[in-house]
Amino acid sequence: MNVDIHPSWKAILEPEFDKPYFKSLITFVKEEYTTHSCYPKGAAIFKAFDLCPFDDVKVVILGQDPYHGVGQAHGLCFSVPEGIGVPPSLVNIFKEIAADLNNPIPNSGNLERWAKQGVLLLNATLTVRAHQAGSHQKQGWETFTDAVISILSQRREGVVFLLWGGYAKKKATKIDENKHLILESGHPSPLSANRGHWFGNKHFSKANAYLSKKGKSTIEW
Repeated sequence: MNVDIHPSWKAILEPEFDKPYFKSLITFVKEEYTTHSCYPKGAAIFKAFDLCPFDDVKVVILGQDPYHGVGQAHGLCFSVPEGIGVPPSLVNIFKEIAADLNNPIPNSGNLERWAKQGVLLLNATLTVRAHQAGSHQKQGWETFTDAVISILSQRREGVVFLLWGGYAKKKATKIDENKHLILESGHPSPLSANRGHWFGNKHFSKANAYLSKKGKSTIEW
């Protein structure tokens, strides 16, 4: 099956593309994009992989669904394009980075700069119908992204996995904690953060300390 994805990932994920579940998933996605407004744009569905080749992955951040509002989703979890207002969860991410690393809070919510440094910004579900959160869940995307996590765990070493919130934490079972660093906390959404489950986790300094210990360049958060 011809899937438009970075060559480094294509070589590794080709077996997934040939499985029946993935063929059914692509049929579903094509039908949805034909009959409804869906996000992100087709060319951006695999952007997380395109901006972060397999051998470059240093950090994995797991989201759940793409944003379902107009113009927000562009293929990277938690990120929005230039000129789009910064969503509440990302505001809280920036606040924690500011407190943790004393970095200024950026005006832009575009996280492509992270992706290009080796941060895989992976949603569990890569597409969504406009204004309908969760509308493309349980169609096969989760099986695919679980495979991505498992393959990274098996074939790479010294990757930092940031698991925020209950949904992301469930993915820890797919990661070899003897080879990688798993950092867990509450979700950065206002509901969770305001209950004290997010702020103060210091995940960004901890991730950089681990990368440095492993002889890798750190992330400019």
